[in-house]
Amino acid sequence: MESNFNLAYKDTAPAKPLTKAVLNKMVWRSLNLQASFNYERMQAAGWLWSILPGLEAIHTNKDDLSTAMTHNLEFFNTHPFLVTFVMGIVLSMEQQKADINSIRAVRVAAMGPLGGIGDALFWFTLVPITAGITANMAISGNLAGPIIYFLITFGVQMALRYWLMYWSYDMGTKAIEVLTANAREFTHAASMLGVFVVGALTCNYGATSLGIMIPNGTKINDAGATKLGMVIPNGQTAEKVKQLVIENGNIVEKEVEKLKDVNIDIQAMLDGILPALIPLGLTLMCYFLIKKKSWSPTKCIMLLLVIGIVGCVFGIWAGDYKVPELLSSFIVWHK
Repeated sequence: MESNFNLAYKDTAPAKPLTKAVLNKMVWRSLNLQASFNYERMQAAGWLWSILPGLEAIHTNKDDLSTAMTHNLEFFNTHPFLVTFVMGIVLSMEQQKADINSIRAVRVAAMGPLGGIGDALFWFTLVPITAGITANMAISGNLAGPIIYFLITFGVQMALRYWLMYWSYDMGTKAIEVLTANAREFTHAASMLGVFVVGALTCNYGATSLGIMIPNGTKINDAGATKLGMVIPNGQTAEKVKQLVIENGNIVEKEVEKLKDVNIDIQAMLDGILPALIPLGLTLMCYFLIKKKSWSPTKCIMLLLVIGIVGCVFGIWAGDYKVPELLSSFIVWHK
C-alpha cells in the first residue's frame, strides 16, 4: 500500500493567508495539546486537533486535507507552552503547499530544541521562582498568593502562545534558524538563572538549619527553621533572677543566684561562619548531582525527602515536630 507521506498535494496553488480569527482559535486549541497524550505518538492527537482549523482553511481539496491530517498525526512531542512556534512554521509551509516530506522534517527539527528551551525557561526558572514567592505568601495567610501564581504562569504562557504563533507564521522556516542559532547558550543561561534563584529562595524561605545541641549545660532550642538541634554540654553558669521570698513575715522581692545550664549551639556556630550554610550546601549538592552525575530532578527530590525524614527521626533538624516521641511511642505500642 502506497503511503500518503510520499505524495504531493493535488492542489499545489498557494492558499490565502490565514485570518487572525483562525490563528487565535488555534492558540486556544493548543491548550489541549496533551489532552490525549499516549506513549505511542505522545502529543500527536492533540497536535492535530490544535492545527486542524488552519489545515481546513488551507486545504479545500478533501484528499489534500486527508493527506495533511495523516502526516500531522505522526509522533510529536514538544514543550506545551511553546507549541505555537511549531504550528506557525508548519502552517506557513502548508499554506505554500510545500513538499510533505519537507514539512515533516521541519516539524521534527523544531520540536526537539523547544523541549529543552521550554524546560529551562519554565520548569526550571519561571515556575519554581513564582511558586517559591507565592507559596510563602500563602503560608502567611495571604489569599493573593495562589491567585498571583495562576495569573503569572497562565498569563506568561498565553502571551508567548499568541506571540509565537504570529511571529513564526510570518517568519516561516527562517524562524528555525533564529531559534537554533543560540539555543544552547540560551538554555544554559536560563538553567543557571533558575538554579541561582531557587538557591536564593531556599536560603530565604527554606531556612534549613540543624536542631542538634551539644550539651555544654542546657539551652532551650529555637523552633522553626531547619537548624541543628544538638547541644554540647558546657557546664553551668550563675544567673541572677528576681524571686519573691518571705523575710521576717513579709513578702519581699530579692535577687538570688540560680544555676543555668549552658550549651554550645552548633547552628549558631554555623551561622557565624556563613548564614544559611546548610541550605546552600543542599542546593550545591543538588546542582552537582544534576550537572556532574546526570541525576534527574526527581531523584534529587527523593534524596531531599529521605534526608528530611531521617533528620526528623533522629532529631537532627530543629522544629516543633514530635517525630522522635511518636516513634518511641509506636515502638513501645508495637512491642
